[in-house]
Amino acid sequence: MLRKLLSIFFTISILSINSVPVLAQTEQTKAIEHLDVHKKAPCNVVTITDQRSIVEKGNVLQFVFDEKFFSKCSKAGETVHFVVPQALYTREGTLLLPCGTKITAEVINIEKPKWFNKNARVSLIFRKIILPDNTCIDIKARPFTKDFKLKEGPWTTAGKLVASTLTLGIVGAGAGVGFSFIPNPAEIGTGLAIGIPIGCGVGLAVGLITPGCHYKAKKGEAVYALLMEEFSICK
Repeated sequence: MLRKLLSIFFTISILSINSVPVLAQTEQTKAIEHLDVHKKAPCNVVTITDQRSIVEKGNVLQFVFDEKFFSKCSKAGETVHFVVPQALYTREGTLLLPCGTKITAEVINIEKPKWFNKNARVSLIFRKIILPDNTCIDIKARPFTKDFKLKEGPWTTAGKLVASTLTLGIVGAGAGVGFSFIPNPAEIGTGLAIGIPIGCGVGLAVGLITPGCHYKAKKGEAVYALLMEEFSICK
């Protein structure tokens, strides 16, 4: 009986030893490096390990449009394509994204232009990075702007106001000349002096209250993207 019990105990011990899992090799941090893409980035840290490069949340990357984009002709759910304009290295010299790396983004929402010159706004989420060897990396990033949206800058709006002012200023000048010429051609100067200010004033007023500009981007136009989550590149 004792011999039988010892045999059972010995068998259980052997099985227990064989079932102990082999511990995986621990990932080791080799260096902490940095990105210099944007001086106002909330974070510029890249953790380098023996297995991968980890681009931390809060880093800012730069992409360029790989195609023309016009908010008036786009809608939510569409995919927009970007590329990395030049190879991305850390300050210390580690290659992260080779030149030609592709990025896809999803249009989440488009706010149309509104009255009183409120420009259109485009909400995007950058979804994937596709390396030249077709390795696909999931990311989550938003445009690095105050409201995380793409929109035309103030110069575009100013140009629209100038165009409106000049156009109706010319109309006002023509009207002034016409009205002054009817009774007395010598009064053309007076007509211009009256017509131009009125036309420009009306043009400015009309420009101020009309809807703002749609968002346009040319192929090759750059945007900054803020990482909402970290992503890693395996070695």
